[in-house]
Amino acid sequence: MTLISNSDVESHADVQIPDTAHQISTDSWFQVGFVLTTGINSAYVLGYSGTIMVPLGWAGGVVGLILATAISLYANALIARLHEYGGTRHIRYRDLAGFIYGRKAYSLTWALQYVNLFMINAGYIILAGSALKATYVLFREDDGMKLPYFIGIAGFVCAMFAICIPHLSALGIWLGFSTVFSLVYIVIAFVLSIKDGIKSPPRDYSIPGTSTSKISTTIGASANLVFAYNTGMLPEIQATIRQPVVKNMMKALYFQFTVGVLPLYLVTFAGYWAYGSSTATYLMSDVNGPVWAKAMANIAAFLQSVIALHIFASPMYEYLDTKYGIKGSALAFKNLSFRVLVRGGYLTLNTFVSALLPFLGDFMSLTGAISTFPLTFILANHMYLVANANKLTSIQKLWHWINICFFAFMSVAATIAALRLIDLDSKTYHVFADI
Repeated sequence: MTLISNSDVESHADVQIPDTAHQISTDSWFQVGFVLTTGINSAYVLGYSGTIMVPLGWAGGVVGLILATAISLYANALIARLHEYGGTRHIRYRDLAGFIYGRKAYSLTWALQYVNLFMINAGYIILAGSALKATYVLFREDDGMKLPYFIGIAGFVCAMFAICIPHLSALGIWLGFSTVFSLVYIVIAFVLSIKDGIKSPPRDYSIPGTSTSKISTTIGASANLVFAYNTGMLPEIQATIRQPVVKNMMKALYFQFTVGVLPLYLVTFAGYWAYGSSTATYLMSDVNGPVWAKAMANIAAFLQSVIALHIFASPMYEYLDTKYGIKGSALAFKNLSFRVLVRGGYLTLNTFVSALLPFLGDFMSLTGAISTFPLTFILANHMYLVANANKLTSIQKLWHWINICFFAFMSVAATIAALRLIDLDSKTYHVFADI
């Protein structure tokens, strides 16, 4: 690990690294690996057949997912190795960026990360609401309850969970429940998709749309590829891991990108194989099978979304808890009332946005474009380049610059494509749409 001189440390003294109200260095690499795996095997996987495979087809989808896996592991490894850069442990993404670049980069990184996590959380609330609605229509044929109502219910449950779980390390046994819930909906979706695929006539696997729309959807799907694997909050997760920090984090990343990605592959490929280019953006809307099985899968997807959302909301919770000195017993009146008001208020705003624009695929594309590309790929490569400038060969420097330029181009292109898709959907659906 490269260390910097005392003069370099002093030059970055304007970027302070505050104490944290949350726990540090308490979790094993295995628990952190499950946190990462919970994120990539969340109920979002039920959408990848429709949002990744349909726009890319078999060749583009399979190659894209495998390449995205390798590239994401590489980019996350770069960030993980900078965790103790300069002899300081950087427990927040913005702290690391600020230490390397200065105050402006600190603020810009925090803004990008906030947008990233806010939109991921909105997507989880949409997912949870969609799962509840899918359960409802299994038993009722009336149109009395619409998607915005279910999104509201989902947001309320997420707020209750956030109030009860004070910090990321406190998830503990809930990560076990999350794994069980993930296995339930992945296994059911996989089995029912295979069953439908065997019985169905030959499917159409051509990429839908006109030549112009295919370009937009293909670029948007590339943003979904990176969205599938990346959290945009790796230093915050790494902060919870025990020493040796970098070595243990690499174990967690290897676990995430080997064992952890297998369920995602299975359900994504099986869903597309079974339904082809007509695959829905929520796979459980397509499958046929026993009502009890589909209900169980939808309820599991709802519950897992509640847990996964808490992971991606934790940087905001940590910031607010630390800023206002929320320490000590989680049940203390001050701490409990603070969580009720602040976390409840934050998730109320998140829920409102989710109900207002419940376009799940578009959220995934835009989030990947405007924040996941810059945070996970552009910034990771450039920070590693700056931090190790004196140790890298010319070929290695060129490699990082190629990565920076390529992902900068992809970020701009994917943002334009995602905004176009949102504009098209906004013309098709009204606000608070019942999709």
